[in-house]
Amino acid sequence: MEMPMKPPRQLWGLAVGLGLIGWGCSALRHALLHSNAYDLGLFDQWVWLISQGLPPISSMEHVHVLADHGAWLLYGTGLLYELIPSVQWLLAAQALALSLTAIPIWWLAQQAGVSRHGCWLACGLWWLQPVVFNTLLFDVHPETWVMPAFAWALWAERAQRPRLWLALLLVMLGARDGLVLVLGGMGLDLAWRQRWRWSAAVSGLAAGWLLLLSRWLYPWLRDGEGPKAAARMFSHLSGGPMQILQSLDWSGGLQYLGLLCLPCIWLWRRRSLPTLLIALPLVLVNLLSASASYRTLVHHYSLPLALVAVLAAIDGGLAAGRPRHRLPRSLIWATACWLALAKPWFFTGPYLQRLPHLPSTQEAMAEVHPNAAVLTTSYLVPHLSQRRRIAFPKASFNRELSDQDWTVLLLNPTDPGWGSTRKVQRRLIDQAERDDWHCRDWPSGLTLCRSSEPEHAERLHGLASDPRPPFS
Repeated sequence: MEMPMKPPRQLWGLAVGLGLIGWGCSALRHALLHSNAYDLGLFDQWVWLISQGLPPISSMEHVHVLADHGAWLLYGTGLLYELIPSVQWLLAAQALALSLTAIPIWWLAQQAGVSRHGCWLACGLWWLQPVVFNTLLFDVHPETWVMPAFAWALWAERAQRPRLWLALLLVMLGARDGLVLVLGGMGLDLAWRQRWRWSAAVSGLAAGWLLLLSRWLYPWLRDGEGPKAAARMFSHLSGGPMQILQSLDWSGGLQYLGLLCLPCIWLWRRRSLPTLLIALPLVLVNLLSASASYRTLVHHYSLPLALVAVLAAIDGGLAAGRPRHRLPRSLIWATACWLALAKPWFFTGPYLQRLPHLPSTQEAMAEVHPNAAVLTTSYLVPHLSQRRRIAFPKASFNRELSDQDWTVLLLNPTDPGWGSTRKVQRRLIDQAERDDWHCRDWPSGLTLCRSSEPEHAERLHGLASDPRPPFS
């Protein structure tokens, strides 16, 4: 039975070091007020509620944690929050998981008979994937935690280790329901190689998990409603074939495919084609989605495709035994792609925009009581999300403040953040002032308003244990 050889200690050291640097980058972005309610605040509140033994139902979406994407791995993170309730657990886990994916990639390269220098190049190709770094900075998403499991599962399948393989696939499914597309692609790859039993096993597992979620778990937790993501993603695909073809984003799709392939395409060969089949279902869904965010290297939706691209390079040019002096060219090309498509330069401009207002914002957040029900801007939600009630006023927010159970407003109409508007936030502040809330302003435009009703907080505390949302 094939066993993975120990990677060099230098690889472990470099992977951990890069993971710590990545954690530092994501923590710095968070400290500079550029993380958001979706999805860091969302996951932070869910995990905090789990750690407190409370129903893990988001006050922003009114959705149970398991009814979002079936991510049962978040329950394990709740154990860490019992030690220290900090969003840094999520940021650190994501950064280290992405960096340490290089370890099973080394095993995959060794398994393919790649030279030691080629193994280092394979790891470097992963670290230099633009979507890996961009995902690191784009808040937190549980599927990033299972990228090492994905790579290890590919190794286990090729090493004929069925029990390990199935266990790793189950771990992957515990991070996000959308990873059934990756399992479906693995089924296509195995069918191409005529490994019928393995193909049937992974395809059956993916289909069974999808049916379990859509026919039982989601309707049970959503009062009979099934998954909403599919309807939202493909609502534009209606009418006849010609109408569907006309509704597709052809230019954006072609550009997306080109950028996705760019870092590794020069190392792909004909023998890479079966491996690339793993990416096919996820690529098709991203291309057909109504949201353009699925067709960028900024968001996490393409992260598994980066791993498939590296594996295709291993099976192609690297396994073919490219001369040693040719390897640096591939590394230089990948570095150039990273510099062009990754976002480290955001720390020199866009991420510094709120720096002058940081002291006043921290002062205002320090005045928010831990039991308060807070309505704030999207970029402040992750800093205050460890509570029972928190949300941000979306652009469609039109309810009267007096009809809801908020006890604190922390808004900034001059910088309303993602998903909100100046008009909505100004209207809420005006309502609070008319209702005699205690309000305080800062020169940055930030306004903190607290309810003047002494019984308001006690009434909210009584509602907090009720999993049903008090507002819509």
